[in-house]
Amino acid sequence: MVEDVVRELGFLTLGSRLKRIGERLQAHTQRILEADGLAIPAGQFTFLAALDRLGALTIGELAESVGVTQPGATRAAAQLEEAGLVAITQAKEDQRRKSVALTADGKRLVAAGKRTAWPLIERAVKDACRELEGPLLAQLAALEDALAEQPLDRRAETLRRKR
Repeated sequence: MVEDVVRELGFLTLGSRLKRIGERLQAHTQRILEADGLAIPAGQFTFLAALDRLGALTIGELAESVGVTQPGATRAAAQLEEAGLVAITQAKEDQRRKSVALTADGKRLVAAGKRTAWPLIERAVKDACRELEGPLLAQLAALEDALAEQPLDRRAETLRRKR
């Protein structure tokens, strides 16, 4: 077996390791969303959640609320608009400012996610993290091991059966 260099280099490669964990979590989350019939990329659900929680936002506010760059928020908003889940309008007082709001379809999708997938995803992540304790690098190793042993979607399926 090849050495996991990112894991072994510890704090030196922490950013790469966090990115790797994030990508794994997002891929697992995608499978849960698809199993629940929620046809949207997992990374875009965060934007919908922000709009649901905070109401209509400018592109800059949307970017700030989810912690991404403004170009990233602009891209996501455009994709969500193309899918019919948000409406983007220009402010009357300043044509450079665009406001993003959920459409009726976007509200329905978020409501469905809140009812089904979101609680299940949260429980699956908590389940994957239940054994974490100690120093950060040890926790990351334990989380990676837990996700490798049983991905979130499999954890979610187990949790569904326990209901």
